[in-house]
This record gives sequence, C-alpha cells and structure tokens, in this order.
Amino acid sequence: MALKIGDPAPDFSVQNEKGETVTLKSLRGQWVVLYFYPKDDTPGCTKEACAFRDNIAAFTEKKATILGISLNDDKAHNKFIAKYNLPFSLLIDSDTSLSTAYESYGLKKFMGKEYMGITRNTFLIDPEGAIAKIYLKVKPETHPLEVLKDIPA
Repeated sequence: MALKIGDPAPDFSVQNEKGETVTLKSLRGQWVVLYFYPKDDTPGCTKEACAFRDNIAAFTEKKATILGISLNDDKAHNKFIAKYNLPFSLLIDSDTSLSTAYESYGLKKFMGKEYMGITRNTFLIDPEGAIAKIYLKVKPETHPLEVLKDIPA
C-alpha cells in the first residue's frame, strides 16, 4: 500500500544519537521533516545534511523539526553530527522498521550490483500528523530549499 499525501504519517518510536526515544506523536503541533538517507559521512548524504544545517534558522522560524534517518548506529551518528556541526537529531533505524514503514527501504542497484538499502526520500508531516508532501529520490544539494518552500509561513 503506497503512502500518499493526506494519509496519517506512520507513527514511530526510535532512538536518536543520544539514546533518547523519539516518537512522531511527541512532535504534534509542529512541522516534521523526516528525511531518509543511505549512510553517514558519504558525499551525497553530507551535502544534504549540511544543506539542512545551513538553513536551520529558516526551518526553526517555520516551527519545523528536522530528523535524519539511516541505518547507522549512535557512534556513527554522533561522529557525523560532530564533524559537520549538525543542529538536528539523527534517528537510528538499525532494524529497518522505520524506513520500511515509510517505503524508503528496498532493493537498490549500483555499478551493476543489487543490494538492500535506504532510498533518499523525504516526508513533510504537518502539525496534525498527516503527510503533507512526499519527495522521492531527491537531489541532496537543493532538496532542503525545496522542502522549506513547501512549509507555510
């Protein structure tokens, strides 16, 4: 069943890089940018994370919380956050349950090889917990500005 705009966003309860539990329910009343990315500290993922970082003031002004999700563990997330001074949490999806619920985990192909992994997708969730926008296979460098434009002032 494909997720679509207007659907209730799948709820989740996962750990962030600090070992704190983050739930979608606890973020009600604010916009949530849930962005899925393949791996910490790789070229595309770094460009995307830094573009979100560079625009954090504008996201904060619009009362939007940014959450990055990958399969990396807390050590990798903390190293990534420290290296690039990322001002938002990275969620740990080691069992792929969150990325699967958001249809962002599956078969990928790279240089003729097939493997399972996270697809670079983003979900904009409105303050009531519904999916407001879905961005599939995004361009890391420009994507954060695209999301920012879609959040009402």
